[in-house]
Amino acid sequence: MQQRNVTIAGVSLDAVAFDDVVEAIVAHAAQGGAPAYVVTPNAHHVVLLQRDALLRETYEHAFLVVADGVPLLWAATLLGMHLPGRVNGTDLFEALCARAAGEGLRVFLLGGREGAAAAAAAHLTARHPSLNICGTHCPPMNFEHDETQSGQVLAAIKNARPDLVFVGLGAPKQEYWMYRNCEHLGVPVSLGIGVSFEFVGGIVPRAPRWMQRAGLEWLYRLVSEPSRLWKRYLVGNALFCALVARQWIARVRRR
Repeated sequence: MQQRNVTIAGVSLDAVAFDDVVEAIVAHAAQGGAPAYVVTPNAHHVVLLQRDALLRETYEHAFLVVADGVPLLWAATLLGMHLPGRVNGTDLFEALCARAAGEGLRVFLLGGREGAAAAAAAHLTARHPSLNICGTHCPPMNFEHDETQSGQVLAAIKNARPDLVFVGLGAPKQEYWMYRNCEHLGVPVSLGIGVSFEFVGGIVPRAPRWMQRAGLEWLYRLVSEPSRLWKRYLVGNALFCALVARQWIARVRRR
């Protein structure tokens, strides 16, 4: 479904509304389409992509590249482009699981901190009793560098035969993992969703709705985990603003 029609700091995104993203993923999974994966970039991803050739290659081959962060929407508007709305990874995870329950799609949860995937699964199946979560797995740290552990993860997913795999390994690890293993797994759609298992499972509180709508979810997370996230949000957001400013100046000069 590659139609990349918005470019921010050299990163091309699909200008697709949330509901249309859900429909496209469900349709591809229900039809047993060719193995594909979805990425949900935010400002942090855009900064990483400036110097990460493997991540850029990963994005180029994605089924969908949809804007997670509100700052991407603001940047698109400033640059004279349009993104129809935020496609947040956690919201997408919950919406797709709701649709999977109705469509009879099998779901697998990979990653998150210990117990997070199981907690998310329990929450989702309580809300949607017909949801078929065919497996959860929390691999050990750096499992992708160990051939035996990596093989065990792949075997667990293949044996479960899911239609959708939600990958919560954090960026950019989850994107690398999907790119390298998508074809081998044979799963119609894999999605990188970061810390969503922790949010949905109630392990980590999510920002209030008004902060999400205002584009301040990053601030809530920074205040909640300052020692871990200060560099990503303070330095990263400043770099993102500089990249957007450079693109805006270049656009003005071309007029």
